[in-house]
Amino acid sequence: MKERKGAATMKGSPLTLVGRMPEIGDRAPDFTVTANDMSAFSLSSCKGKVCIICSVPSLDTPVCDLETRRFNQEVAGMGGVMLLTISMDLPFAQKRWCGATGASTVVTLSDHKDASFGTAYGVLIKELRLLARAVFVVDRQGIVRYAELVKELTDEPDYRGALQAAKEVA
Repeated sequence: MKERKGAATMKGSPLTLVGRMPEIGDRAPDFTVTANDMSAFSLSSCKGKVCIICSVPSLDTPVCDLETRRFNQEVAGMGGVMLLTISMDLPFAQKRWCGATGASTVVTLSDHKDASFGTAYGVLIKELRLLARAVFVVDRQGIVRYAELVKELTDEPDYRGALQAAKEVA
């Protein structure tokens, strides 16, 4: 499996990411993660829909919480766009977070079992077994139309860029 040393940082300290990050124009790799009800969830189940896929280190951190709330609010007004937020948090913690915040648009998913998403999208942090902060937009045909890896884990993504890409293919 490909490793990219220093591809991301946490408070300036370099981290190694495992896997290859898909590029714009690539077919979006399929993955299987765990939904809040403990069922398996695969990207292939979103066929025919535009998806914004956000990976975050943990919903229980301030920046991840802020990011997920903001995308949840922004996507609520965008008919036909699914918002997936994936982390290594356990499904129970994700369900609790959704209940506590009232977030109803976002689908939170856990990659804790196999790191299927993390390795398929090149965002698995080797040193921490968490996911790096990244945003992908996948069109109705399953093609990546936007890909952003946020170099510093404590920084927010480019909301405007991701939302614009989703609007263009919705």
